Amino acid sequence: MDQSKEIARDVFPFLRVYKDGTIERLAGAEVSHAGLDPETGVLSKDTVMVPESGISARLYRPNSAKGNRKLPLVIYYHGGGFFISSAADPKYHNSLNRLVAEANIVLVSVDYRIAPENPLPAAYEDSWAALQWVAAHAKEDGGSEAWLKDYVDFGRVFLAGDSCGANVAHHFALKLKDCELGQQIKIQAIAMIFPYFWGKDPIGVEVTDQARKSMVDNWWLLVCPSEKGCDDPLINPFTDGSPSIESLACKKLLVIVAENDILRDRGRLYYEKLVKSEWQGTAEIMEIPGEDHVFHIHNPDCENAKTMFKGLASFINQT
Repeated sequence: MDQSKEIARDVFPFLRVYKDGTIERLAGAEVSHAGLDPETGVLSKDTVMVPESGISARLYRPNSAKGNRKLPLVIYYHGGGFFISSAADPKYHNSLNRLVAEANIVLVSVDYRIAPENPLPAAYEDSWAALQWVAAHAKEDGGSEAWLKDYVDFGRVFLAGDSCGANVAHHFALKLKDCELGQQIKIQAIAMIFPYFWGKDPIGVEVTDQARKSMVDNWWLLVCPSEKGCDDPLINPFTDGSPSIESLACKKLLVIVAENDILRDRGRLYYEKLVKSEWQGTAEIMEIPGEDHVFHIHNPDCENAKTMFKGLASFINQT
């Protein structure tokens, strides 16, 4: 990038916006190819779900899958703060290969538009359209994607995501409660991995870690043009105007937090409020010691990542 260009906004350490409108991504722009992963035996392919808008996904399944044994389906929303990364990001590709192999599932990793080129609610809109596309396959005469028709047990559908993807899963579980799509596809459970929730007023470690509090504030203000800032209901599930978590349209929920993650206390708060609420479901929490935010995509072969994948697989297959 031309060093003489003036920076309008520095979203450390991931992105710069220049005064001429140019956007430079410093991370999360790498792309991997779909195909057979010989290490895990997982097969993947890319598909365009909504040709009119170009919304796409990367689909995964065990290469050994047989049509006579239907598998659970996980609809997965990747992280990246709503402003970096994609379904083709090598870090997500490698970690999801391992999750699919461990859990023996079919997985749809949704690609959605990201900010600042496409501020929120673009990511939610694309992700909802992807969910509608998946749900169409639950009907006997609906959908045309062979992997979903041939290998998926639509009685065992899960939402999952890490970071901002977990945020998406939360909002969709609320939206599905009282809408027609929620009748077409029943979500059994949600896995929220290092969920991206936030707020204007600091809690827990945020009180003393002002540098990282300010950093995350900056991330959110980049993607969401809202007068409510970090207390917008999209990012703070417990602020004025947020729908009650009692309305989650699932019967089980898993929250995963990491000991060194600045978002840790928001995940804990979500779990604590959920178990104290009138929600008619079962919540679990898993805390990963000695790790930071989304460590599993940076080092998917470490022991803690393997333990986390096993925990996710157990959560899915025991539901």
